Amino acid sequence: MAVRQTELRPLGKSVGRKEDPRFIRGKGRYIDDIVLPGMLYMCLVRSPYAHARIKSIDTSEAMQAPGVKLVITGEDLAAMNLAWMPTMANDQQMVLATGKVLYQYQEVAAVIAETREQAVDAAQLVYVDYEPLPVVVDPFKALEPDAPILREDREQKSNLIFHWEAGDKEATEELFRNAPVVVKQDVRFPRVHPSPLEPCGCIADYNTATGKLTWYVTSQAPHAHRTVLSLVSGLPEHQIRVISPDVGGGFGNKVPVYPGYVCAVVASLKLGKPVKWIETRTENTTSTGFARDYHMTAEIAAEEDGRVLALRVKTIADHGAFDAAADPSKFPAGLFSIVTGSYNFKEAFVEVDGVYTNKAPGGVAYRCSFRVTEAAYLIERVMDVLARRVGVDPAELRKRNFIRKEQFPYKSPTGWTYDSGDYEKTLALALEKIGYEELRKEQAEKRARGELMGIGISTFTEVVGAGPSHTFDIMGIKMFDSAQIRVHPTGKVIARLGVRHQGQGHETTFAQIIAQELGLSTDDVIVEEGDTDTAPYGLGTYASRSTPTAGGAAALCARRIREKAKKIAAHLLEVGEEDVVFDGVAFSAKGLASRTVTMKDIAFAAYTNVPEGMEPGLEATYYYDPPNLTFPHGAYIAVVDIDKGTGAVKVRRFLAVDDCGTVINPMIVEGQVHGGLTEGFAIAFMQDIPFDEDGNCLATNWMDYLVPTALDTPKWETDRTVTPSPHHPIGAKGVGESPNVGSPAAFVNAVVDALAPLGVEHIDMPIFPWKVWKILREHGVTE
Repeated sequence: MAVRQTELRPLGKSVGRKEDPRFIRGKGRYIDDIVLPGMLYMCLVRSPYAHARIKSIDTSEAMQAPGVKLVITGEDLAAMNLAWMPTMANDQQMVLATGKVLYQYQEVAAVIAETREQAVDAAQLVYVDYEPLPVVVDPFKALEPDAPILREDREQKSNLIFHWEAGDKEATEELFRNAPVVVKQDVRFPRVHPSPLEPCGCIADYNTATGKLTWYVTSQAPHAHRTVLSLVSGLPEHQIRVISPDVGGGFGNKVPVYPGYVCAVVASLKLGKPVKWIETRTENTTSTGFARDYHMTAEIAAEEDGRVLALRVKTIADHGAFDAAADPSKFPAGLFSIVTGSYNFKEAFVEVDGVYTNKAPGGVAYRCSFRVTEAAYLIERVMDVLARRVGVDPAELRKRNFIRKEQFPYKSPTGWTYDSGDYEKTLALALEKIGYEELRKEQAEKRARGELMGIGISTFTEVVGAGPSHTFDIMGIKMFDSAQIRVHPTGKVIARLGVRHQGQGHETTFAQIIAQELGLSTDDVIVEEGDTDTAPYGLGTYASRSTPTAGGAAALCARRIREKAKKIAAHLLEVGEEDVVFDGVAFSAKGLASRTVTMKDIAFAAYTNVPEGMEPGLEATYYYDPPNLTFPHGAYIAVVDIDKGTGAVKVRRFLAVDDCGTVINPMIVEGQVHGGLTEGFAIAFMQDIPFDEDGNCLATNWMDYLVPTALDTPKWETDRTVTPSPHHPIGAKGVGESPNVGSPAAFVNAVVDALAPLGVEHIDMPIFPWKVWKILREHGVTE
């Protein structure tokens, strides 16, 4: 139950969310709530073909339609040198198609009119003459020598985007040559979509009198977007103000810069009026920010008792028509090289080929730290394959291979330094809490009766907190983050941060950190984000980086204020600074506990009675560059029953034990875990974006691309262990993505465990009932 916010020392308590009254009462302010005087509306014309040459575009009839003010084509943008824009992955992407289209629903023209309906109607009058070209949607076929070259703008003779490696190949091969046991498994992680409730959109408002552009946008990274927009448009950054109001879910979908954003800005610059663009659900699902789409093969070399020696991984990554993946520049495949997971491999070698296909670009970090979900899923699946091969219980196999707590900080064979962890303790808690021994006995009894029951385990390690700047950047911009705190004379605090929440509870979480550091109540602290004219520069909220980076910045910024407050306290208490102590609530003279001053006393004095020579005021700014990433972990266990008649899988129980370091607000952590588990469940059992051979997208709306409802979602059981990060200012690690990272493998391991008596070793996601039913029928279990 939430506690009253007036309580001091709020860290670790379930303080009620400060932002909820606004949302619950319908007082949130989203992009489509904003209406500016004289505002125009934009609709995009999109390609019906996945690959076609554009012979001509006729906009004359559309220009004559009622209310239409402007129609923009790629040729118009080319004349302004705006036809291409940089992507987050250092590729380039067409804003509006010129020459040819490369995926279905690609942006071809933009129509701007007085009303949204007029813009939609006029878009139907833009005539585009296409010449269809051969389509390639299979990344393996795209790499064949006779495959059509999709990106003619690049000086290369294949559709290979990059080849990337990590680890020691020779040392790994040597261990494989001499290993008593080798297992191998092919795994696909399907193309899925984040599907935020609010699609992407923006309002570009160029003021012809001041020359300033105000850009309202559904952004997870307002400052980074301002920089990209400046690079594309040529407008200097100080004449661009990016405002990201309330954002209705992001999940990585609102990190990239999309063509619609650029077109709205161009239209506003040309017309001198505000221009709004809001996606439809189909536009959001088909053309903005997919995730996953990895084809992976993993091999483990092990001893006969299952102790692992080496890991070998080969992956084909389908990045669509443009490499727009939101990855740090030095990691073309994101943080996929954490694929060794929680296990003490001696060596590992990982290679990834990125491939162009006729699909929409993206590869966003959907509730995942840059491809960690794919990596965690792969290693947790293949560890189960190894367990079955050597005849060891999957829980016992994991225990034998865990990195021990005394090994931290642990250097992985692919180069990461894990900060802290106690994997045995977390798994032990999970096994005890779910009653693992009793479940295995129940399973044996059910199998004897011919029933299908499965138990799946996933003991994953996440990596979050991008920065640090010595390793991470986006388009060359170092990945620190920032906080600015101002204490007013009455002791009330306004804090501005460089990240931007999309429902995660920042207004409460950061208020708790700051209140804890300053000896105040969270009621005294207001947190603001999302306005580049007021907030310090930051890299935004995604990849579970807010608490590890901005949370660290907030704590250290508050401590900077506390240092000055201590000097003022010494002045008020008439003692030396070295004789002042802070107990978390007030400052007092050492040995004289009755002589105290509070932060509110000090705040008033900061503006009225500072020591001679001291600058008045009480505020600070801190840019936090973390020394390392943080590595949360968890142990998840799923229990499923399978209906032999229909193939339907019922998730009977699911337990998630997370360790995200120091917990700031247990209630918010719990909410994050529930949301992530629900998304992981959807990926395991419901979601995929398939394409036919002509490149037609076959999941364009929420009738075809399934989003779980409360009726679909299992009941979640949760618990936690706490292993603080040794280098984070308050020991926090981040949790938002862990449940999405760890749960798919637990679900699939449980289903495979249920089908194991039939000889099944793997089944690809999504596990639709018909897939299971087909397996049952092939084995004569059902008719």
